[in-house]
Amino acid sequence: MLPTLSELLTLPAFAGSEVLSGQAQLDQPVTWTHVSEVMDAARFLSGGELLISTGTELSRASAQEQDSYLRSLAEGGAHGLVLELVRVPEVPPALLSAARLYDFPLIVFRQEVSFAQLTRAAHARILHQGSTPLEGTLAPLLDALAETGRSLAFLQTQLGPLLALPARPRATLIGTLEALLHSNFNVAESARRLGVRRQTVYYRMEQLRGMLGDLSDHRRQLALHLALELNRSEASEVKRQPAARPPEQP
Repeated sequence: MLPTLSELLTLPAFAGSEVLSGQAQLDQPVTWTHVSEVMDAARFLSGGELLISTGTELSRASAQEQDSYLRSLAEGGAHGLVLELVRVPEVPPALLSAARLYDFPLIVFRQEVSFAQLTRAAHARILHQGSTPLEGTLAPLLDALAETGRSLAFLQTQLGPLLALPARPRATLIGTLEALLHSNFNVAESARRLGVRRQTVYYRMEQLRGMLGDLSDHRRQLALHLALELNRSEASEVKRQPAARPPEQP
């Protein structure tokens, strides 16, 4: 299950945070976190996000613009807004009023914090929680492939061109494919997870399409999920096997 906003606030990275509004909404699940300073952030939302901001642009906006901004987040499906009150010492009054009006979680830090640590901690929790259901549903299929002796053939069918690459590019492209699948091919989220620029992800996507073909079909994506999980299982099994003993000298 995805973590709730309340659960994320208990992480060490979020120590010192203060909830100013929306306390009744803290049990909502958080799907991702975004660092955003733009006033039209709502157009990037897919639902369930926690936004993090210094509030600099908000402090320059009019009271009406602050109200519209907060309302757009609430209507766009965001589940919270975190402000670092350093460059902006206080929450703009109109923004706070709007947050209370819409019962929207507004969280503040009154000291400087690392946005990278906040997002890293939140994403580690989100991705860890989100991976279990899929692995659970794939387990019977993995067992069936292994029992019927079809696992290696399936791997070659789905990932053959990647598995034939040298170790470094193979690991890079497989890691990128995993990130894309887990984010539903959201390039921005994949780039954040991988720690690279968006353009790098676009470039790797073209490589993946060139080697694996069309990746947009949902059935193909499920097969790739299965193949990646199978590949991890095979790699783990190899690591667990004891090293071969050298032949005894006569």
